[in-house]
Amino acid sequence: MMNERWVFHKDTEACSGGAGVVRRVLAYSKDLMCVENTFEQGARGSLHHHPHTQITYVVSGEFEFEIDGEKKIVKSGDTMLKTNDVVHGCVCLKAGILLDIFNPMREDFV
Repeated sequence: MMNERWVFHKDTEACSGGAGVVRRVLAYSKDLMCVENTFEQGARGSLHHHPHTQITYVVSGEFEFEIDGEKKIVKSGDTMLKTNDVVHGCVCLKAGILLDIFNPMREDFV
């Protein structure tokens, strides 16, 4: 759905983002991508890094995030900035949804 002006949730494909995580790629272009991740309690986003700048918005739930060795608890309405190649990951403490914005788009997600 690259460069689609309108992307309806019902038309997106749910795929595994790891154990207990459902990923949906939403609207995107080559320069920007929006991705929804739905986490079950206890699910993990393993520590990783990538050459994309990423902003994560906590839509719902509660998560313990680690970014560049620093850990914090985040909840609905909180945001995190992860610059290029910074190591980051999370553990879902209460089931919830994270919305990720990537620059540039994640080619490995499509």
